[in-house]
Formats: sequence, C-alpha cells, structure tokens
Amino acid sequence: MDGFYVLFFITFHVLTLFTAGGNSKNVLLMMADDGGFEMRTYLNKICQTPNLDKLAKQSLIFHNAFTSVSSCSPSRAALLTGLPSHQNGMYGLHQAENHFNSFDTVKSLPNILKENGIKTGIIGKKHVGPSSAFKFDYEQTEENHSILQVGRNITKIKLLAREFLNNSNENFFLYVSFHDPHRCGHTNPEYGEFCQHFGNGDEGMGKIPDWTPIYYQWEQVDLPYFVPDTEPARRDVSAQYTTISRLDQGVGLILEELKNSGHLDDTLIIYSSDNGIPFPNGRTNLYDAGLREPMFISSPYNKERRNQVTYSLTSLLDIVPTILDWFEIKNDETSEHDIKTNEIINESNPYTGKSLLPLLHEEPKNYSSEAIFASHNLHEVTMYYPMRAIRTTRYKLIHNLNYKAPFPIDQDFYLSPTFQDILNRTRSKEHLPWIKTLEQYYNRPEWELYDLRSDVAELNNLADAPTYKDLLDALKNRLFDWQLKTNDPWICSPHGVFENKGLFKDNPQCLGLDN
Repeated sequence: MDGFYVLFFITFHVLTLFTAGGNSKNVLLMMADDGGFEMRTYLNKICQTPNLDKLAKQSLIFHNAFTSVSSCSPSRAALLTGLPSHQNGMYGLHQAENHFNSFDTVKSLPNILKENGIKTGIIGKKHVGPSSAFKFDYEQTEENHSILQVGRNITKIKLLAREFLNNSNENFFLYVSFHDPHRCGHTNPEYGEFCQHFGNGDEGMGKIPDWTPIYYQWEQVDLPYFVPDTEPARRDVSAQYTTISRLDQGVGLILEELKNSGHLDDTLIIYSSDNGIPFPNGRTNLYDAGLREPMFISSPYNKERRNQVTYSLTSLLDIVPTILDWFEIKNDETSEHDIKTNEIINESNPYTGKSLLPLLHEEPKNYSSEAIFASHNLHEVTMYYPMRAIRTTRYKLIHNLNYKAPFPIDQDFYLSPTFQDILNRTRSKEHLPWIKTLEQYYNRPEWELYDLRSDVAELNNLADAPTYKDLLDALKNRLFDWQLKTNDPWICSPHGVFENKGLFKDNPQCLGLDN
C-alpha cells in the first residue's frame, strides 16, 4: 500500500504541475464602470494611469471598440451572453425597483465555461440576473458585500483576487468588475460625486491602504468635446479623474497578483468598460460618446502586435466568442471569422459577434464591410426610450423609436453638477458653452444619420437630405436584417405591430398602425 500512495502522490503532483503550468490557458477580464478614454494611451495627458498605459504597451490597442448598449446591466448581460439586450432579455437595470433580468434560458459565458471544466470567478459589480443564468464558482459581489468594498476598495479587491488565484489549479476565467469611476452622488453623496473621497484617509472616509489618491486641478482637465466647458463640469471631470486613477492602481494590483500566482504568462488579459462616461451625450445615448469604449487585449502567446493599434470595428458582443475561441470551446453559438475578407463565414448561429483573436496576428485587409450594432431599451424603469443603431467606419444611423417623447435623464446624472448647471443656465437663459441646447438634447427625430468623417460630434443630421436617401435606405435595411436575425421584439416599432404566431406563424409580418 505504501508504494500505491507514493505513486498516487507523484501522479497527482505531475498532473497539478501540468495543469497550472505550460498547458494552462486562462482569462482575466477587467472592466471599468462608466469608464472612458482618460489615459495617456488614448492621448489624455492629464489623468494619470501608469498601470493601464503599461498594460496597453503589452496589448493590442483597440481604436474602434463599442458597447452594444449604453446602460449598466444591459451592457453587462450582453457582455456575458454575447447577445444584444433585446435578445438576452435584460432590457434595463437589474437592481431595486427596476428589477430587470435576462431570460432564464440564456446561456451565459460563466455557465458555458463551467460546463467545460473552466473555473469561473467574479469580483466586484455583477448587476445581472437571474443568478441561475449567471452562475460563477467564486462570487464576491454586491450580492454578498458592500459594492463600495468589492468595487472601489482596491486593497479588498486585491486580496479577493489573491484568494481566487491561489486556489485555482484548473484553467480559470476571472472577471474583475470595478465600480470606479461610476457616479455616487445619488447613492453615497457623503463620499463626493464620484466617491473620490471614499477611502482617502480623511476623517469619516476610511482608508484604503493600497491607494495613493491623486487630485486634479479643474482648470487643467482634458475636457471631452461633448461636455460643457463650465467650471461645474470641469470640477465634475476632475473628481472623475481621481477615481480613474484609483481604478488604475487597482489594475496594477490585480496584475501583480496574477504575476505572483504564476499565471501572467498563460493568461489572456482583456480590459474595457461597460458603456460611455456619465455625462451628456454619454451613458444612455447611442452617440459615439455613449458607445465608444477603451479596449486592450494582451495575449501571452501572440506578441507580434503588442503596442500596436487596430482600427477594426469591434463590439463587446465579440468578447464571448473571443473567450470561447481562446479556450477552444466549440459552441453551437459561436461564429467563424475570415480575417482575410473580414467577414463572418458561419451564419448558422445566433451570435453576431466574432472572435478577436485573429486581430492579434494581423489587421484586416478591408474595413468597408464592417459594422457594429446597438440596441437600447431602458436604463431606469421609468426611462423608456428604445433606440437601435448601426455604425460603419464612416456613417452612423440611429433609430429613436419613442421619438415623440423627450429623451429621459437618469437619477444620478440629474443630480450631477454638470447637469444641474445645464438646467440652471437653460432656465435662466444664461450662455451655455456646449455643443447643443438642452431642448435639442431632449427632442430628437425618429432617424438620425451622421457622416462621422466630417461630423465627429454628430450634430448635422443627414436623414432628410435627398442626396443621402440611398445610403439611408441601405443602412435601414442592414439594421432591419440584424434585428431580424437577433429576434428583436421591437422590429416593427414604432409604426407597426409584429405578428408571428397563430395565422402568422409561417409568415411573420409587420402590420401597420397608421400612426
């Protein structure tokens, strides 16, 4: 029996080394919460993000990455299912009175990975449901902790990551979902508009041991083109910068834990954000300010394009196919991508995303056929303003389905210094140094068409221009085809009703409302 136990020990030890060593393949996905391009990598010279910039130099940098929906829970559900919000069922926010959930039958990334023997973990903001559809092996989220602790306390996040990594002998997927730089003036105003005072060591603020706060002069911030150039807005951005720098220090801590665990050289690292920053034209909008995201992908095995930029149009809907491809999981719901033609070559599945791994080898030869799609329904439960969009390398078409209603404003943005200043200046008829008026922001036409090459700010709507009619029709048809493929219940809105059951089971139709 002694010989048996010796043989068992040697066999187990060898298998453990084999799993944790050269044959190991893992994924670390790090997400900001309402994060943007506040880093030197994306030409912001004021906000200090040395860890993100270092990661970018070891990654392929994405210039044209976009979310598929500009809202927290819907974007996270889309990220984890590879399906747009109207297809996975997460139409709006998950928490409290909003109470939205994805469909029970949706197969999410953690569930698929678990079925294939991959250990899964989430630290930070989960913000999706139901739990059965998004089940991780290791969960440290707002569901069992304070979101401030697991989302902003970078020391706590570091220790939880260490616990997960040091207890992972199998291949793993770790999703670190920071709560920075989300606003908190609505929920925790005592910590500042962006919780920039949380954990800074001041009286009553607590102390995050691993955080060295960085404060910024409001006069010196690099103001995005879509934010009013006013003192309240600039002070708002400077507070946001402080929490971006905390996020950055957290990224550095997580990468150090990954290195100490021995998995830095066998882990695919992805960094991005869920949606645009919480400023006007940003989050909850389908303008580029609301959709465009930072993104880096660093592979330990494909290093030839590190510190290079890809201009290929990319969607967060591509993350699931990418991770399944990395783990070599052949799922019925993944697509094949021909890098030479830059086209999807397998159309027999419900995923419209593609694996991004081919981009780590070479850039597509042609971007002309590329497009990303967006689908937004609600944010808060009161904010019913469904929109659909298609964006190519040059043009953007937005369909506002509830265009007869004013565009809604969410609770935390309403209380922000930026919006309150817009509101007060508008009420008192004071000068507002902004790219549009509040009336223009509220009241939008059904169709918006923009030439992004000459109109980056998306101000000159070409939808009614006769010379753009053919382009408008072509983009409408392409958007309709995507809605059809993704089973969009809103496909006939707002001027028709979709009938696909009973008498119309074999011949689904949009029936007109004459409205």
